Amino acid sequence: MQQRSIVIIPTYNERENIENIIRAVTALEEGFHVLVIEDGSPDGTADIVKRLMNDEFRDRLFIIERSGKLGLGTAYIRGFQWAIEQKYDFIFEMDADFSHAPSDLPRLLSACRDENYDMAIGSRYVTGVNVVNWPMGRVLMSYFASKYVCLITGLGIHDTTAGFVCYRREVLETLELDKIRFKGYAFQIEMKFTAHKCGFRIKEVPVIFVNRELGTSKMSGGIFSEALFGVMRLRWDGWFRKYPQRKTQH
Repeated sequence: MQQRSIVIIPTYNERENIENIIRAVTALEEGFHVLVIEDGSPDGTADIVKRLMNDEFRDRLFIIERSGKLGLGTAYIRGFQWAIEQKYDFIFEMDADFSHAPSDLPRLLSACRDENYDMAIGSRYVTGVNVVNWPMGRVLMSYFASKYVCLITGLGIHDTTAGFVCYRREVLETLELDKIRFKGYAFQIEMKFTAHKCGFRIKEVPVIFVNRELGTSKMSGGIFSEALFGVMRLRWDGWFRKYPQRKTQH
């Protein structure tokens, strides 16, 4: 039976990008499906998605609409739960703004499907600093935040805040998603930390991250402070919490 893959894309005011990113993902030979988690964008993002669903992508494009901005982490968890229910084999996280290149999706998929990793991370830092058009201050903040996470947690991942990820379904079924507490950048760290604690095999796939050209960044200082302070809580939990363990061998 053919294994199925779905790319989850959270959106808020992504009118300029959403149609192009959907077309770019669905045009790939691997036959990716797309699930948009739409947080009540006032700019009509949802209307564009629903038009495409009805006109061209009826069996490959899906949308979950929520009442407002409820946080990146809760958007992904809602998408994960839906994808698990639909029995997708490989489940992706991806931004709507082309900072993650759709052409890299097959490389992440191959790491899990062909190389038998459980989780593949599109990494900006595994081969240096592969970031384009970011202000230097933001590059340094992101890079050293990942170094800080590694120092505190002992997690051997270069890009701990990366939001471009492929999971085998089993990872998301095992992680106890209802216990994931963070909503911003710390959500990305917590997912990787928990997957590691559960015994899953993780690979970093080098990618080039390009800052958005259209639309507005959702980054804020509060999101970053959540990551910095949340890491200490993760390390504390890591000492005392009993994590469910990976069951299958590939």
